[in-house]
Amino acid sequence: MFPSPAETRAQWAARLPGVDTSPMEVVAALKHAVGLLDQTLDPLYEGAGLTPAEIGTLVPLRHATRPVIARRLAERLGLSPAGVSKTLAKLEKRGLIARTPNPADRRSVLVTITEEGARTVDDLFPRQLAAEGELLAGLGADREWVLGALRRLVEVMEGNRRRS
Repeated sequence: MFPSPAETRAQWAARLPGVDTSPMEVVAALKHAVGLLDQTLDPLYEGAGLTPAEIGTLVPLRHATRPVIARRLAERLGLSPAGVSKTLAKLEKRGLIARTPNPADRRSVLVTITEEGARTVDDLFPRQLAAEGELLAGLGADREWVLGALRRLVEVMEGNRRRS
């Protein structure tokens, strides 16, 4: 039905000679992996009242030793400050986090997880880890190799992003 990523790349290369189509295969593999992960986790979140993005925002707050500046949280998550701010507003409205003005810098806010937020993470996150573990179980001994390759990919992408 659809051509493989390599066939698609070849078709684009024929249509646009001189354009480097090599990133397509890496990006297509990443998007496919993310899609499979999303499909695996969707049933877990259907009845949870949270989205994967919301739990992803709560998890680093769960064991933070002090309040976190929202901008730093966005950097840690690799997301835009505006997107994280929107997620934090939803979490605050539901009583899962608290935001307070930063006394050292009135332009920023400090974020802490509430007791209810911590209970929510403690309930949902282990189930997410179990689902992810099942999805990745076939990696076996290749797990460390894949992890090293992904770390290298992130390192390269972060370096290139900083230069732009």
